[in-house]
Amino acid sequence: MPRTVYYTATTLDGYIADPSDSLEWLLRQPNDESDDNFFAGIGATVMGATTYEWLLRNHDGAWPYSIPTWVMTHRDLPKPSKDEVSEDPDIRFAKGSVADYYVEMCMATGDHDLWIMGGGGVAGQFVDEGLLDEIITWTAPVTLGSGRPLLPRRLDLELLDVDWKGPFVVSRHKVVDALAEDQ
Repeated sequence: MPRTVYYTATTLDGYIADPSDSLEWLLRQPNDESDDNFFAGIGATVMGATTYEWLLRNHDGAWPYSIPTWVMTHRDLPKPSKDEVSEDPDIRFAKGSVADYYVEMCMATGDHDLWIMGGGGVAGQFVDEGLLDEIITWTAPVTLGSGRPLLPRRLDLELLDVDWKGPFVVSRHKVVDALAEDQ
């Protein structure tokens, strides 16, 4: 069974976007480093509508990924334009619970992991269903004071690894369970 990994950038005060859903704070960060090991291990991704729309806006309507992608949404969204990476991007719009699509998502990964991209709300849905295995964060030296929270859930986590890449502190945590006092 693949791992389900929430992999995202965050500010020091725990936000993934500002109140206007802008990522300007992230795009200003100097970073020539990538996490090729992570991306090589991904077989499918899942995101919310806001992340999907941001990707379309910031890639001129083209789709940047060749792996199967689920977009969790209750709205009708446009399909991306074709690009040089994929003649027919594998985008699947999904309504309802992530649990309804989880087996299909895992099957699509092959021997790779499922990447929850952006969207603390979507990651929280995986937490609610007991389906999130790890959280990998790239923490930038920025505070926003408000915005979209990293993960609006209370969890006990186990630190597995910590490193830095350019200005980012990169940490990997195993999801243990809901906070003990919440159970």
